[in-house]
Amino acid sequence: MALGIIGGTGLYDFAAREKNTAPKCLIVDTPYGPAQLRQMQYEGQPLYFVARHGPDHSIPPHRVNYRANIMALHQLGCTCILATNAVGSLRDQMAPGHLVIPHDYLDFTKCRPLTFFDRRTDLPLHRDQTAPYCPQLREFMISAAHAHAVPVHSRGVYICTEGPRFETVAEIAMFTQWGADIVGMTGVPEVVLARELDIRYATVCIVSNYAAGITGKPLTEAEVEKVMAERLPTIHELLQAVLNRLQP
Repeated sequence: MALGIIGGTGLYDFAAREKNTAPKCLIVDTPYGPAQLRQMQYEGQPLYFVARHGPDHSIPPHRVNYRANIMALHQLGCTCILATNAVGSLRDQMAPGHLVIPHDYLDFTKCRPLTFFDRRTDLPLHRDQTAPYCPQLREFMISAAHAHAVPVHSRGVYICTEGPRFETVAEIAMFTQWGADIVGMTGVPEVVLARELDIRYATVCIVSNYAAGITGKPLTEAEVEKVMAERLPTIHELLQAVLNRLQP
């Protein structure tokens, strides 16, 4: 069984930190373009790491080739994907530094390809989204967070926006009424594409800031990067704990 990790802001060095084996750079050709990964072994199992924004963080959220990334992991035999996302919080109780393990999502993206099914295939076209994030992987993440005494919210609705700009105060007010708890720019279509290929997928979201209008303070990239840097060691340990639970 091969496993995949997709890391967002702040997690570029996961492969370098992993001590089980030296990572090897890998370019995988897919029908949607090439995907760059790092290949490792974790306790004897193949493990592939994708830096969502590229190894030098040069790819903005709306330009990420989500289909190539997910298809590459599928072609390499990955049956599970663990992801990380930096998010803004729409709820007072979900404070910066807290973790959220979303159970559902809202899609407010506009311009990115959302499906592999651009034409009819033999696969089921209309995929059920009752539980888009794998319940078992979510439970592993929640248990790992509790074990490390990290504030974690076991449920949350993730709303994905197009980016790269931050959201407006009016948008955040609307998202709150819709039932969203956290907001980010990269969670969709990853979860959708993984479901289409029957890959189990779950993400741990790191609250880096309150969303626009929640505190009245302006949002900055520096604020996001600061919180992510502080939480990075914990996220690495959490992912290792989940990987250990996935061993045969």
